[in-house]
Amino acid sequence: MKDSIVVITGANSGIGKAAAHKFAAEGYRVVMACRNLAISKPVQQEIMSISGNQTVDLLELDVSSFDSIRAFCAVFKATYSKLDILIHNAAYLSHGETEYRLSSEHVELSFATNAYGPLYMIELLVEWLARSDDARVLNACTTNIKNFFDPKRSIEFDNLRGEHRSTRRYSSYKMYGDSKMAFLILTIKMAEQWRERGIKVNAIQINRVKLSKETIAKMKSYWKALAWAQNLTNPHPSGMADNYYHICTSDVFQDATGQLINHKCEIVQPSVSEQGLDQLKNIFGSSHYPRYAIDHANVEKVWGMGQALIAAHSSRY
Repeated sequence: MKDSIVVITGANSGIGKAAAHKFAAEGYRVVMACRNLAISKPVQQEIMSISGNQTVDLLELDVSSFDSIRAFCAVFKATYSKLDILIHNAAYLSHGETEYRLSSEHVELSFATNAYGPLYMIELLVEWLARSDDARVLNACTTNIKNFFDPKRSIEFDNLRGEHRSTRRYSSYKMYGDSKMAFLILTIKMAEQWRERGIKVNAIQINRVKLSKETIAKMKSYWKALAWAQNLTNPHPSGMADNYYHICTSDVFQDATGQLINHKCEIVQPSVSEQGLDQLKNIFGSSHYPRYAIDHANVEKVWGMGQALIAAHSSRY
């Protein structure tokens, strides 16, 4: 697999780090795309030492910043001739945050990191993905999207730039869920856009895993205590990393695109009914996702805003 190149964002901790270990151990050339190089360098050395694979590279990337994404992609294109696997693992969720935070593009930070940054990155790397014989993109989603089984739940399209910060209370948990629903919507749309170019785009629905010390350290006191308590029973990230690897390399998913895949590596379908007993099965099961994700109006809003952001940024160059 020495000729196969995989980019993993947020590869210095948690599932991303475990995935980098897995791909390196299997002989892939791994590109760790990380925001903090000082923290990430020792992790890179650890992965190379344990895996015996010296083709583990480290490049700087802040997924919330379009400028950083553009710089990363420029370096990547100058260094590598193709891209086989792109795993968008990095995410932003600041438990307990009560203040609106915006990216350099003036987008709420959850949406910038979890949805629109990855969209821009994929668009810049499409040509390199198209050069692969089996290009696969995997986007990290979450069980949090089940909140959209609630008919009253919707993405705050009118507040993605903090337009209502003075009158609407900020909920980091809700914005995280909204951004991950947007990411699922984008996954389905991107798969449609690039199907003919042989690029498969899927999402994985991540359930509970042990959080890294680095992630917990960023939390407020109450959330830190809760996270440590949950870590006593949560499974290790290596199991989900194995799922990343299976989805991105197995013949089972060679033709899959535009799909949401659960923690059992089963394809999840949009719900048929969201009423009564069916709704209980939706909420407590892992076989269906909310039809909100395939509603045409929602798709057009999420996709349209992404394209507008990309066009505005690209016009500066």
